[in-house]
Amino acid sequence: MKILQFGKFYPPSMGGIQQVMFETSEGVSKEGYTCDVLCSNTEASYIEDRFENYTVFRTISYGIALSTSITPQLIYKLWKLDPKYDIIHVHAPDPMAFLALFLVRPKAKVIIHWHSDIVRQHRTRKFFLPLQNWVLRFADKVIVTSKSYARHSPDLKDFMNKVEIIPLGTSNYSSKSDKKNVEDIQKKYKNKKIILAVGRLVSYKGFKYLVESAKYLDDDFIILIVGKGYEEKSLLDIISKNNLQDKVKLLGYISEEEKYDYLQACYLFCLPSITKAEAFGVAIIEAMSFSKPIVSTNMFDSGISWVNKDGVTGVQVDTYSAEQLADAFKTIANDKSLYESMSKNSLQRYEKLFSEKKMIQSTIKLYKSML
Repeated sequence: MKILQFGKFYPPSMGGIQQVMFETSEGVSKEGYTCDVLCSNTEASYIEDRFENYTVFRTISYGIALSTSITPQLIYKLWKLDPKYDIIHVHAPDPMAFLALFLVRPKAKVIIHWHSDIVRQHRTRKFFLPLQNWVLRFADKVIVTSKSYARHSPDLKDFMNKVEIIPLGTSNYSSKSDKKNVEDIQKKYKNKKIILAVGRLVSYKGFKYLVESAKYLDDDFIILIVGKGYEEKSLLDIISKNNLQDKVKLLGYISEEEKYDYLQACYLFCLPSITKAEAFGVAIIEAMSFSKPIVSTNMFDSGISWVNKDGVTGVQVDTYSAEQLADAFKTIANDKSLYESMSKNSLQRYEKLFSEKKMIQSTIKLYKSML
């Protein structure tokens, strides 16, 4: 059985979809199957990266437009690689990959891994819909990460007969944190309760409301936000305007190893996203693997409300509400038994539903059923 993972980018380019592609490629390859990767490079050069058990083909990129890598070579490379694989596993949304599928029309079986509807580019979406619908008709299966997202996605309503629910999974890296580094982080922030958030600084992540929540917190808390993006200046302006320099820190990019240390050092984890562009929240399950309570927003049409179980693994709040975020932090902090219960439940829910092993087993089962 030979599989080609097909998506926009691949690590070291980081992001939720890239992380899923990495976990899938690593996991499926370790089970003894061929699982290579076709993606765009982030630069104007073609590279073949050979990992221990698989190869990553990175095609030439001429830049980014509407969150899409402009890489015509991707089409040619798909045409060349198609005969070598039994299944092509496409990670969406990715208009360039969809165009390549339309032009090449591979003979291999095709899976569309539906990470999210197109939400932010709503003005250009109507021009993309005919291509998207063609791809969904052409595909053999569509993986969706939660029942709630599949049920509320207008794009998938005519293709529910193809849908397979496979929740995302990630490896547990809690043992990789460095004890001394963790202690140094906690000392640096004077042993305050660290509220950690990780993600690109973009509007749908709702970091504006997380920053503003600091206005309602006392000095026992500090908010640390990891990531970069176009919202950085706006967030810094909010911090400056409200004199929150001692309560909120933007840490920018950090390495994966540093991220493990911060996940271990933090008191709880927050994902304050405000639109269904946040379809699942890989960052949540990473934090759950570190046994951290979660504060997230409640969106009926997104999977994050299912991932973080309200009152069990953490607290859900309304979108766009800085005050509710602050109240949730204080509710957890003011009840030691509640904190301990949520910490325990968070890890248990991760182990039951969101481990890398669970995701890989379900994915391989789907592959086999298609052949």
